[in-house]
Amino acid sequence: MTAFSGTAGPRWGLCATHNPFAAVRMYCFPHSGGMPGEYMRWSQRLPEAEVWGVQLPGRGSRLAEPPFTELPDLVGAVVDGVEFGEPFVLFGHSLGALLAYETAAELVRRELPLPEALVLSASPAPHLLTRPASAADLDDDALAAAIARDCGPSHIDPDPEVRALLFGALRADLEVVRSFPARPPLPLNLPVTVLGGSQDSDPPASLAAWNEYTAGPFEFRMFEGDHFYFREQPDEFFASLAEVLRQCVARRLQR
Repeated sequence: MTAFSGTAGPRWGLCATHNPFAAVRMYCFPHSGGMPGEYMRWSQRLPEAEVWGVQLPGRGSRLAEPPFTELPDLVGAVVDGVEFGEPFVLFGHSLGALLAYETAAELVRRELPLPEALVLSASPAPHLLTRPASAADLDDDALAAAIARDCGPSHIDPDPEVRALLFGALRADLEVVRSFPARPPLPLNLPVTVLGGSQDSDPPASLAAWNEYTAGPFEFRMFEGDHFYFREQPDEFFASLAEVLRQCVARRLQR
């Protein structure tokens, strides 16, 4: 086993089960308005990995901090704030998929250690991304309707105070998506695995288009379910994720 050489800072990374001698470390970027708690619990299903949830400002333990609204600023702060312990994998769901890819691209630009692989979930490739309306143009009811349209009404907490906290982070995250640059794909020389739900609002072809963003191996798999398909098909999902992690370890041992 390989011991990790770095640690996530207390503000940016949260880990439920520390395992410094795990075969690989996985950093999980949450969806819009999301927090890392759900992803941290994945360590129970992935014993070969030390799983970290990335905690963004404006939510959870960082609620008092203003959230980022510009993609370059957010990605730069992530790379400044997290010392990624090798070997590592970046996972991102929805908005988190965009952040995971951009974080990897920023690591390339800074000539820093790169992830063994990217796992991108429930997000169209950036050049097919639909830029949302400005958060300033949406009142709470319109924002709730947009969430229900994309994720289903069950994902909206009815408590007014909880909704107010959630919507603050969501509005900032909408602006982050709006700031995503419209530019040709920057292919990374990394293995990329893309996962999605067959009943999600984005067509499968828009997820498969991530193959334009890697010069390395590419895998694409759909599961039965909606935007949060991994909650509906946990056994299949974790089996696929564990296989990705095993492939990363095997490739590293062959070097």
